[in-house]
Amino acid sequence: MDASHSFFSVSVLLVILAAALDVCANLLLARSDGFRRRFHGLLALSLVGLAFVMLSFAVRGMDLAVAYAMWGGFGILGTSLGGWALFGQRLRPCAWVGMALLVGGMTALRLS
Repeated sequence: MDASHSFFSVSVLLVILAAALDVCANLLLARSDGFRRRFHGLLALSLVGLAFVMLSFAVRGMDLAVAYAMWGGFGILGTSLGGWALFGQRLRPCAWVGMALLVGGMTALRLS
């Protein structure tokens, strides 16, 4: 198995970094209170831009469809868990099942 087909490659790490930046941006948007707190809002926009830069580097070494699906899945997962942990947002049992399915789907997609 060569490096381009291993599960953890530089491209995967870049996708994870892009998703982490996206999650931080989403959580900052919640803190910005509809851009009433401009610093939080502008920082969120900056992080989204940086996330896209990381995603653009990731697609150099993996298919766009796989990178984008993983980025979106990790972003949804991280934002859901961040809202739950930081803002006390309630997650119903079906949300937990959905997150487990997201992880399984992203794993299957990457291994395909």
